[in-house]
Amino acid sequence: MSQGNNNNVLPLLISLIFTIAIVGVAGVLVMRLLNSQTGNPLGELLTQDGSTPSTPDVTVETFAEVREVPSGVFNYGGSTTWAPIRRDVDPLIQTVWPNFRLRYVDPPTGTPGSGSGIRMLLNNQLAFSQSSRPLNDQERQQSQSQGTPLDAIPVAIDGLAIAVNHNLPLAGLTVNQVIDIYTGKVNNWSQVGGPNLAITAFSRRPEDGGTVEFFIKEVLGERPLGSNVVMVRDTTDGLRRVASTLGGIYYGSAPEIVGQCSIRPLPLGRQANTFVPPYQLPYVEPARCPAQRNRLNARAFQDGSYPITRRLFVIVKADGSADAQAGRAYAALLLTNQGQSAIEQAGYVRLR
Repeated sequence: MSQGNNNNVLPLLISLIFTIAIVGVAGVLVMRLLNSQTGNPLGELLTQDGSTPSTPDVTVETFAEVREVPSGVFNYGGSTTWAPIRRDVDPLIQTVWPNFRLRYVDPPTGTPGSGSGIRMLLNNQLAFSQSSRPLNDQERQQSQSQGTPLDAIPVAIDGLAIAVNHNLPLAGLTVNQVIDIYTGKVNNWSQVGGPNLAITAFSRRPEDGGTVEFFIKEVLGERPLGSNVVMVRDTTDGLRRVASTLGGIYYGSAPEIVGQCSIRPLPLGRQANTFVPPYQLPYVEPARCPAQRNRLNARAFQDGSYPITRRLFVIVKADGSADAQAGRAYAALLLTNQGQSAIEQAGYVRLR
């Protein structure tokens, strides 16, 4: 009798285990389907807890494959570092998604920059913004208090380059020497291996953009710019002043400096005699420019051997609004293989 009961129970156990397995697989499939319909263009959950979202692992090949790209006119703006991307990459997006219409907007007062773009985003003047730095604590707190939390999605790698006059005989600078120059500790090129010549350090104003904020926070260690520093309106003005000033020096986004004909991008190092150029070797001399231009040393930026690098961010609303959808779609488009290739062609370094 007991042997017969065992023979009856075994098929029931096998059937039960098989049923549970089917239900589990079905549950996973349902969850994946629901996640694919949440409105996230890359099918990944981006954090809204104040931390910087990681770049989604999923790889999308082309602009056309990105999901949930909204239709409408969306104002955007911010960092001047992003100008080559707006010029070269955004028109490619518009060609594939003509109903996703992007309109660049300058700030109503002051100069454009990462900070002004984020302020305009918080004031609902922009759908999303472009930044050369992550969100700071004050901006996160303000966005939370307004009920519109913000996320910063990294999409590319950039770095800061140092520009000097073409005729300045100097092999390179260490990061500490750059700090000493911009805090006023060093005021003559002879103190850093150059000629007996006064240094004229140029910079944009701290309130003007994310590049200056990044430089002060990450390079100078939050020490203020020295009283010796001469303020300029923008990078164009700064490079023009360096080109006409033998002892001049200026810092800015590497893609805006490396290919210029009028100045020399200077190799940098963490230590003396370990200088890494921001450009690919061999160096293109001014006489051959603009027929040939120096190109960004992408490998050094990617592997970290170049000492001053950073990421570029799309700042998006995390409130489920149409603006939030537009910002996430824009970031998703830039993170496709097609977008990353276009970013590389614009002079920046692929994030992935």
